[in-house]
Amino acid sequence: MGLVETLEVAKYSTEKRKLYYRALLACLIITLLFSTAQFSGWTKSLQERVFVDFDDFHLVVRMLWLGKVNSAYHLPDLFAFQKSLSGLEGFLPWTYPPQFVLLLAPLAFLPLGVAYLIFTGVSFVAYLAVLKRIAGNSFVPVLMITFPASLITIRCGQNGFLTGTFIGLSCLAFANRRAVAGLPLGLMIIKPHLAVAFALYAFVNRRWGAVFVAAATVLLSIAVVTAILGFGIWPAFYRGIHEAGIFLSQGYYPLFRMVSLYAAFRAFGLPAALAMAIQLLATCSALAAVVWASRGLAPRQALGVAAMASLLVSPYVYDYDLPIFAIGLALLHDDILQFASTRERLAIYGLIVFSSGFGLAESFLLFGRKLPFDTAPSDVVPSDAVPSDAVPWALAGLALFSAVLLIWRAVLRSVAQPSAPVLGDELRASATTAG
Repeated sequence: MGLVETLEVAKYSTEKRKLYYRALLACLIITLLFSTAQFSGWTKSLQERVFVDFDDFHLVVRMLWLGKVNSAYHLPDLFAFQKSLSGLEGFLPWTYPPQFVLLLAPLAFLPLGVAYLIFTGVSFVAYLAVLKRIAGNSFVPVLMITFPASLITIRCGQNGFLTGTFIGLSCLAFANRRAVAGLPLGLMIIKPHLAVAFALYAFVNRRWGAVFVAAATVLLSIAVVTAILGFGIWPAFYRGIHEAGIFLSQGYYPLFRMVSLYAAFRAFGLPAALAMAIQLLATCSALAAVVWASRGLAPRQALGVAAMASLLVSPYVYDYDLPIFAIGLALLHDDILQFASTRERLAIYGLIVFSSGFGLAESFLLFGRKLPFDTAPSDVVPSDAVPSDAVPWALAGLALFSAVLLIWRAVLRSVAQPSAPVLGDELRASATTAG
């Protein structure tokens, strides 16, 4: 049985859907528990374990309570603190807005393993609940197709489930034309580059209530951060963003883990300026698609296009951000089944699996190999070129973009249909039939 048939059996057969779901969930839960054991130091000594994203999260909130959070935005200071406090080494510059630091602040008082389990476990459960609410009978196929992205999000303890939950909640609220859609959209200030497409969606569709709530949420968060951390946090944050831009152009980041066109062409050896020009073209195309979809497609489809466009806007997008793409896939899966040919569906599913799992597979292949991003630069020194023989290919962005083009083609075929489903009614119905 091929991939297409397997996914479509999962959609229409209740028993097989439950079987696949239990198998996927068991794998993810086992991965979560194994990772918790690693963070707790039960499987390896601290010196042997690789420094990953959640280590950075926990480190920075500890710096917050020590009154050193501003230093987190300057890599040499962060790197020195990292070595002195944890004994681990890893190139993970801190570029998150201060709001994310405050959100994680209570985790500083918990042991690393417990903090990881709470953060990743709670956000994972919330994400599954929202995805199931949106996807209905397509829940298992969507979870299956994006399984590698869920796996790597758990392994590194990233916030992809959290941002996927926020975007999913926004979609549900937009479906019912509720202004509260602006609340989770405003909370996306923790990763604002992934919310640009939805901000545009709200403006184009004149959801002024949601726009007001989102703006109020952002402004309130800024006021709270300034009151607690002081005005000096903002120049420090800006310095961190500036440094990150330099590191990105130098190729210090693991481009093979990114799912942007910029990363793909930069890894091929193109100059940073040319790769960024290609990324800008993709950004403009994605945002234009959101505008057109808002005016020419059903609300369900327009929101699905916005979710997928969110991953094409920024050059700085990783495989662990793909839970947002899964939200878009859930919204558009029925269109793929109805309007894409068997070959197109096979290509779509294969490309998504490839893009969500490429970074994970490449990480295993490159384990132990010395790469430019393995060590932190002693200071911020601009450089123009990345040696092409030292940087692995970053094919995930090309695969993801190709999948989006095929999905867009299938969605356009639905325009000729005499009627389109109403998103709110469709989501309410799917909630009662989800297995």
